[in-house]
Amino acid sequence: MESIIKHLTNKVSDAFEKCGYERRLGQVSVSDRFDLCQFQCNGSFEGAKLYKKAPLMIAEQIAEILRQDSEFKSVDAVRPGFINITLTDEFLTKAANEVLLDENLGISVIGEGKTIVVDYGGANVAKPLHIGHLRAAIIGESLKRIARTLGYNVVGDVHMGDWGLQIGLVIAELNERHPEWCCFKEDFDLETENVPELNVDDLNEIYPFASKKSKENEEFAEKAHKITAELQKGKPGYIAVWKEIMRVSVADLKLNYGKLNVDFDLWYGESDAEKYVDELVETLKNKGLLRESEGAQVVDVAEESDKVDIPPVIIKKSDNSNIYATTDLATIIQRQKDFKPEKIWYVVDKRQSLHFTQVFRCAKKAGIVPESTKLEHLGFGTMNGSDGKPYKTRDGGVMRLSDLLTTVTDAAESKMKESEFVSAEERKATAEKVGIAAVKFGDLINHRTKDYIFDIDKFLSFEGKTGTYLLYTVTRINSVLKKTEGANATEISGIYSDTERELILNLILSGEAFMRSFNEKAPNYVCDNAYKLASLFSGFYHDNHIINEVDETKKASWVTLCNLTRKMLLKHFDVLAIDSVESM
Repeated sequence: MESIIKHLTNKVSDAFEKCGYERRLGQVSVSDRFDLCQFQCNGSFEGAKLYKKAPLMIAEQIAEILRQDSEFKSVDAVRPGFINITLTDEFLTKAANEVLLDENLGISVIGEGKTIVVDYGGANVAKPLHIGHLRAAIIGESLKRIARTLGYNVVGDVHMGDWGLQIGLVIAELNERHPEWCCFKEDFDLETENVPELNVDDLNEIYPFASKKSKENEEFAEKAHKITAELQKGKPGYIAVWKEIMRVSVADLKLNYGKLNVDFDLWYGESDAEKYVDELVETLKNKGLLRESEGAQVVDVAEESDKVDIPPVIIKKSDNSNIYATTDLATIIQRQKDFKPEKIWYVVDKRQSLHFTQVFRCAKKAGIVPESTKLEHLGFGTMNGSDGKPYKTRDGGVMRLSDLLTTVTDAAESKMKESEFVSAEERKATAEKVGIAAVKFGDLINHRTKDYIFDIDKFLSFEGKTGTYLLYTVTRINSVLKKTEGANATEISGIYSDTERELILNLILSGEAFMRSFNEKAPNYVCDNAYKLASLFSGFYHDNHIINEVDETKKASWVTLCNLTRKMLLKHFDVLAIDSVESM
C-alpha cells in the first residue's frame, strides 16, 4: 500500500511540474499545527530562489491547481509561501478502511529481495547476562522486527564472545581445581573421552573468581593467555571443555533472552569465524595491507582527513592469537558468503566506535565486502541509576538481568494486587508481561544514542509515556469490543467528531513512524507513535459513548475504529517485542 505522504507528494509534485517547476519541490510533510492544516509543502521557498519569483506567488499557483482535486478539503497559500493542505473526511475514511484491510496495516514494504544482518546481543559465554546486555538485546530485536515489517530479509546473529580470554580464564581455573580430568591430559581423545558435566552455577562462580585471580596472579594470567591461544589452535582437551561450557551457557542464554522476547536466527560466536581467519590473513597479504609491528600483524586504516588518531587494526597478536577485530573481520567474510547482505548493523555500546571504525575501514580496504554494502555501528547510550551513573546494585555490583526482571515483575505484581480484573491465578503471568513491557518501553522511548535514568516507579505508571499506559489502553479497547460484540462492524462509515478525525489521521500516518525508525535506526519513533495513538484513542473514548450509542451506523463505525486502533497498537507492540495482556 502506498504511503499517504508519498501519495500526496506525487500530487503536489505533479502540480509543480504542471506550473513549469521542478518536481522535487513538491515534497509534503505532516503539519506541526493540526489546528491550521494537516499537511504542508514548503517547496515554494526553494522555488523562489531557483526561478526568481516571490514564494507566495509560486504557492498560490500550486494551490490553485490542487483545489481542483476532490481529495482536498482545503489548500491555502499562506504568507510568506507555505502551502497548507487539509484532506476531506471522505478521503480519510477511505484510507483508514484500506489500512484496516491491508495485511501490513499501511506500512510500506520497501525491502523485498534485500538482506540485512543485525549483530546484537553480544553475550559472553561462561558469564551470566547482566543489565549491561539489556539495551543491545532489546534495541537490536526491535530494529530487526522493524526492518522485517518493511519487507527486508533480516538475519539476527547473537555473535557470542566464545573464543577469547574469558574462556581461557575459565578453562585455566577448571584445570587448577580439577587437574585429574582426562581433558587436561596430553593424550586426551576427543572422540572417545568426555568432560564432566558443568552447570550454570559453576560457570557463574568460576568466571569472576578467575578474572579477579588473573589480576592478582601474573603466573595464572599467563596460563590463561596460553590456554586461549592453544584453544584457538584446536587443542582437543580444551575444545572438549569449551564444548561443555557452550552447552551450558547457550541454554541459559536462550532462557534469559526468551524472557525478553528476544530471539536470534543464528547462535554464532567468534569461534564460527575461526575457519575464515586464514582466508582473511591471505587476502590482507595479497592486497599488501598486512605489516609487522612489535611482533604483531597489523593493518593501517588511518586517513588524511581524520581529526583524531586512528591506530592500526591488529589482526594477529605477537603469539599469533586472534583478537576481536580478527574475528569480526572473519565474520564479515562469512556473512558475505552466506547472505550477501545490503547492510550489516552492529548494535553495540557507542563506546566501541573506534573498534568499528577500524574494522569497517579494513573490510573495505581489503575488499571483503562490496563498496555498496553498508557497515553501520548503531551505538547506544547507557542505562543509568538516579545518580546519573551506570546502573548498579545496592552493594555497587552489576545487577544480573534475571534479578532485574524479578524486581520489575514483583513491582508490577504489587501494583496489581487490588485489581478486580486479574485473578490471583493470572496475576503472576500478567505481572511478568507488564513488568517487561515497562522496562522495554522505558528504554526504547529514548533515542538509542541517549543515556537514560532507570526508574521503575515511573515506568510502571499508568500515566504518561509508559508501556503500562499502552497495555492499559489495549485492555480498554478489549473491553469495548467484548461489550459491543462487534456491533456488525466492518468499516468506518464516516467521521463524527474532531477527536475521531485526529485519531484516524494518525492511524493512516503510522507507517511513516515505522519508516522513520528504520531510516534513523531508532525505535523511539515507533514508541512515540504508539503513545500518540493511545492518547488520541483515550480522547476519542471519553468524547463518545461508544457502547451506548443508539445510532447503529455510527456505533458500528466507532467499533471498527476501535478494532483498527487495537490492531495498530498490537503492530507497534510486535516490533517492540512487547506482549499485550487481556486485562489489568
